[in-house]
This record gives sequence, C-alpha cells and structure tokens, in this order.
Amino acid sequence: MEFNTTEYKRGSVVKGVGRIDSATAPELEKVMTELIGKGKNIILDLEEVDFVSSAGWWSIIRVQKELKKSNLDLILVNLNENVRDSMDLIGILPYFAIYDNLVDAVASL
Repeated sequence: MEFNTTEYKRGSVVKGVGRIDSATAPELEKVMTELIGKGKNIILDLEEVDFVSSAGWWSIIRVQKELKKSNLDLILVNLNENVRDSMDLIGILPYFAIYDNLVDAVASL
C-alpha cells in the first residue's frame, strides 16, 4: 500500500493506492495521525483504493474521532462503488463528509 500526502493551506490530502486491510491499516492510521498535530483537516482520497476491510474502517474512524476533538474534519473523496457499499453495509456512511471529486473536497475546507 502506498500513501501520498499533499499539503494545502487548510488541509492535507492523503491518497491511498491499493487495499486498506489489516496489514496496511496501521500505516494509514500512522500517516493520518501525524497530520492531526498540524491542526489541519484531512481529506482521504480513495480513488485508487478498491477495498477497505473492517480493520481499515476502524483506523479511519479512530482518526476521525481524534480530529473531531480538535474541531477538525476527515473528508472522504472519490469512493468507488465497492468502498461506498461496504460503508453502507456497516452503517458508517452518514458519519462522514463525502465528495465525488477532489476539487469539491478541497473547496469545502
């Protein structure tokens, strides 16, 4: 799994490539947790992620909870149908701000 980070004035974009599962979720959580200290919102770009396991969702949820403590947001963008369906299946879809493209997500900050 590869994660690329791009910094913007009011937020950071983390772009994942591959699968977020029990092997890669800790790495994603570490990358995003390090960004929390910068006091910026985080946009997680899932355009090139085709699968998120329950371990991946737990990592994402933990990061979201930490951001909320600082009055910041975790925004998800570019979800493919499989990822969106898994969010819907486990009932977490309504708890995230979700955008269809990166431009709208960055503009929302």
